[in-house]
Amino acid sequence: MAPQRFHEQFDQIQRSLPDVPLAMGPDDSAEFIYEKGVVLARDGEEAQVVEDAVRSHFTATEGLVPDHVRRAGPHTNRSGITRIRVGDPGEGGRSADHAVAGALRALRETEGRAGRRLVSRNHVVSIAVNACPGDEPVPVARTEQPNPAPAQPAGGPDGPDGRVGVLVIDTGLTHDYRSYPLLARTRGDVQVRETDDEGVLQQYVGHGTFIAGLVAAVAPHTDVTVRGTLNDAGAILESEFGERLFDAVEDGWPDIISLSAGTSNGRLDGLLGVAAFMEELRVHDTLLVAAAGNNASAAPFWPAAYASSPEHADAVLSVGALRGDGEFGACFSNHGPWVKVYAPGERLISALTGFDAPVPYVYQHSTFETCRYGFAYSCTCRSPRHTGVLSEAQQNPPGKPDQVMFEGLASWSGTSFATPVAAGLVAAHMTDRQVSDSRAAARELLAVHADFAEVRGAHVPALLPPTWRPVPVGPS
Repeated sequence: MAPQRFHEQFDQIQRSLPDVPLAMGPDDSAEFIYEKGVVLARDGEEAQVVEDAVRSHFTATEGLVPDHVRRAGPHTNRSGITRIRVGDPGEGGRSADHAVAGALRALRETEGRAGRRLVSRNHVVSIAVNACPGDEPVPVARTEQPNPAPAQPAGGPDGPDGRVGVLVIDTGLTHDYRSYPLLARTRGDVQVRETDDEGVLQQYVGHGTFIAGLVAAVAPHTDVTVRGTLNDAGAILESEFGERLFDAVEDGWPDIISLSAGTSNGRLDGLLGVAAFMEELRVHDTLLVAAAGNNASAAPFWPAAYASSPEHADAVLSVGALRGDGEFGACFSNHGPWVKVYAPGERLISALTGFDAPVPYVYQHSTFETCRYGFAYSCTCRSPRHTGVLSEAQQNPPGKPDQVMFEGLASWSGTSFATPVAAGLVAAHMTDRQVSDSRAAARELLAVHADFAEVRGAHVPALLPPTWRPVPVGPS
């Protein structure tokens, strides 16, 4: 049974994608969310193979007439993916879609002969990562210092070929982001809509701004560009995600991409919808720094888990989160051999909005009485205490959701934020050591300059910015 917060996030994502019926997978669990009644296949011959196999399977075993299986809308040229309808998306509830499961079964034998996957669910990719955020932002006084604090570069402002470029693929920038000094040089897309009709900041608005601020603090002599690829509450279908990734690099491939989004899929071979982008990434010099996810799970999380693939290991750096003291893994962080490095990701301080005017925010999730992952320290599951609007029905008696005011800075936790810290450290290393190759810089940084932390009993590489201040970790 999926935990309460996953159900709350499911409702939130469903509202952000009102025309897309969604289901949980692989059953009523917290592994992933996907589109009901639809599967994905590669364009051309493979799509036809999938259609024919599904028609035959459903006609023989499910009683579905062949005409119900058909292409579901236009495909995209760059990602090379076709959506195929295999069932009625209006049937059933939020638990597993049996039509989609049947379509996957119908192709198992054919996939075995082909030696590769031919069909996939259409997963929801989200910046909440596994549909469960590490926590929600907490206001911080303007008098506080960012954490990590702004670094002083050891070398000159330019690398051998000019300033290092970091592309953040996330939500857009808040309208007044330039009033935060560290973001004065940052450019990119502005958030489409920041507040609701009552002027309350919407969930995940400021996520991209917060991330850009972390990159700028760790690597101040870096050109940071933010693309608002995930403006719709941070959720997008896999079938669209691959195309939007191509859109983000249309003006040129940067040195580094910082991506704090993804999904699990119950498999070890990646996402069909981003396969074309990942192949294109291999032939460029760009390093993809990707978040490992926030479900306290060892299940591969994509695209971060491509770091464990021999074909992509040099091009992808997967990042897990350390807790406030930097000595152990954060309670929420995914883990496993596919996570290549960990960085501080708990209670970091950066800009959520600019400083033009205070803006209210209403908490979406309530904190738990104890850590929902079973950790003994005072983790983000339970501190600071607040009641959220999505959890109100779960309160006994019902509690009024808590509202706070943001005036610029916030404290926030998640692998979403460990990721730009790691990306910034690679960028700073490129500038300080005059290294032009981001992938070579990442290898050198891990080999020579990494510390170590303990995650689930294993000693793992850790990147700790010199200006990062450990946060005391108390008992629960």
